[in-house]
Amino acid sequence: MKRPDWLSLFRLQFITHANDRFAHLDGARLALEGGCRWIQLRMKNAPEAAVVEAARQLRPLCHQYGAVLIIDDHVGVCREVQADGVHLGKADMPPAEAREILGPDYIIGGTCNTLSDIEACAPWVDYVGCGPFRFTTTKERLAPTLGLEGYQQIVWQCRVRGINLPIVAIGGITASDIADILRSGPNGIALSGAILRANDPTEATREILSQF
Repeated sequence: MKRPDWLSLFRLQFITHANDRFAHLDGARLALEGGCRWIQLRMKNAPEAAVVEAARQLRPLCHQYGAVLIIDDHVGVCREVQADGVHLGKADMPPAEAREILGPDYIIGGTCNTLSDIEACAPWVDYVGCGPFRFTTTKERLAPTLGLEGYQQIVWQCRVRGINLPIVAIGGITASDIADILRSGPNGIALSGAILRANDPTEATREILSQF
């Protein structure tokens, strides 16, 4: 359910991704131990039952750390496990339909690549994930990369049009990119591989948070 403090936890978001070292829950735990307080459970192509099981295990862990839990794609799972919200890709359920199902008490985020994308979902979402910043291997059907100039243009265009949604930068971001991206306008950063590929993901999370 939507918490009054969710925006204060927005700055660093960890998106789960299984690799040869860590399962989804392992990676989330390491990020939480490092201070991240926003976890998105993203299990693309997994059976819904597997997503439900992982979400049921992850919810109390996020609660223990005072973290937000967002479920990628699965609106029904979000409601079933009483997560904080759902994140919807461009090929997922339309945000308007998700809002009708979930009502006002859940966080809804939408993936966007252009100003038109943002305008289309703005009435129904609480934030947008904007990207990709650069090429990433963790997403299929990748949209055109934005880079710093792309973020600057989109943020400026949004503000001119009175769209004040929080924007999280996503897609291929490394720790060395964070300061420049934040200066270009987004309000937060979403990471996956940059944390999971580190020798010590928990320490890497702490070091990343020190940049905010």
